[in-house]
Amino acid sequence: MTILACIQTIPATAIYTAPRVPHETSALCPLLTGRWGILPRGRSVWLNREVRKALWLFRLEVMSMLRFLTAGESHGPELVAVVEGVPAGFEIDVTKINHDLARRQKGYGRGGRMLIEKDEVRPVSGIRFGRTTGSPVTFIVVNRDFKNWEKRMSADPRDRGEARVVTRPRPGHADLAGVLKYNLEDIRDVLERASARETTARVAIGAFAKQFIKPFGIDILGYVVSIGTTAAKAPSQSSVAELRVATEESAVRVADAGAERAIIEEIDACKKTGDTLGGVVEVVATGIPVGLGSHVQWDRKLDGRLAHALMSLQATKGVEFGIGFEAGRVRGSALHDEIGFDTEEWRFTRRSNNSGGTEGGMSTGEPLRVRVAFKPLSTLMQPLRSVDIRSKQEAEGTIERSDVCAVPAAAVIAESVVAFELANAFLEKFGGDSLAEIARNYEGYLKQVRDF
Repeated sequence: MTILACIQTIPATAIYTAPRVPHETSALCPLLTGRWGILPRGRSVWLNREVRKALWLFRLEVMSMLRFLTAGESHGPELVAVVEGVPAGFEIDVTKINHDLARRQKGYGRGGRMLIEKDEVRPVSGIRFGRTTGSPVTFIVVNRDFKNWEKRMSADPRDRGEARVVTRPRPGHADLAGVLKYNLEDIRDVLERASARETTARVAIGAFAKQFIKPFGIDILGYVVSIGTTAAKAPSQSSVAELRVATEESAVRVADAGAERAIIEEIDACKKTGDTLGGVVEVVATGIPVGLGSHVQWDRKLDGRLAHALMSLQATKGVEFGIGFEAGRVRGSALHDEIGFDTEEWRFTRRSNNSGGTEGGMSTGEPLRVRVAFKPLSTLMQPLRSVDIRSKQEAEGTIERSDVCAVPAAAVIAESVVAFELANAFLEKFGGDSLAEIARNYEGYLKQVRDF
């Protein structure tokens, strides 16, 4: 997008016959370059030196990003997570990753699948003797339930007859849109990948990411603020450590014993009627330095990137920072966080945190607070009306094994997503190829802020 804008503004006098664009740019700009890195004959635009330099800078920026891919199906043999852009020298404790995976499996209202699985990661690349090496990190999580689906989820075409074709899409799920988009006859080809089972890999990635921002003082916690009609109270002055103790002891991940009892009763009532429950979770992160993210481009804004990542989670329907949508109902004088200065610590302060820790797409140094709304799950034991995709006749939505309420797990998942995005923004700001290099950059920046 930036590159296209640069090309569009090249003055006529700057257009000249130049050497072909290096082939590496073709991977980034397929619209600009041909198969071998030569601008297509039909779109012969020659780039001046400044634009070629911009292309290379863009390539370097993209290549320096921390990024991940996940693969695998809900009832396939395993889930795979690959993280690229990880610097060398960070100590990684696999037991901490497995601890977060266990947290994801807990919560009142979960279904029978959690009794089958015992999620644990197996690192297969990028970590040696407990430290990152700088190469891509790969984790594998085995699906224990695959033994019950081996023929039905087989890659071997000879096992096709074992499939039980799913033809009744569930309202609220990816089922119908997926089969229409990909021209598929069996909804299972969609639902297996669309399943929230994929978040197992996301939690592993987030737990991994937490371990290379934790040394810099960043702490992150996700917990539940409401489920169904019941809102939980959280002490406004509680530290992350205090909230962690309270919410981790709760069956529904709240810091309010009264609300916990009411939520459990509502989950039980839903289970009896074959219904499901959604809710809202909050993620809070402390220790974030001022200046992560940027105001200069839309896709570099920290809150925008966090919102994008959180909205990519299954069942997410809304994201808000600080007081969120309430900001549209109050006056500016009551909303904006007034600025102060602490002469003893020689730093700027805020008298409130209604913004939730970001301004202008950048971190303010105050705690990040982001809330995520999750809809009720779309598999109902009392199914809603649907249409059979094969016969086109009215039918009930199919029933897959599912949870009554997965909001307590969603808090852990959202926490993991925020952890990865903060780690990405942190490494972009203080980037380097090793822990030592990043630490030098970080300390130098903190001194710059202190000396301002």
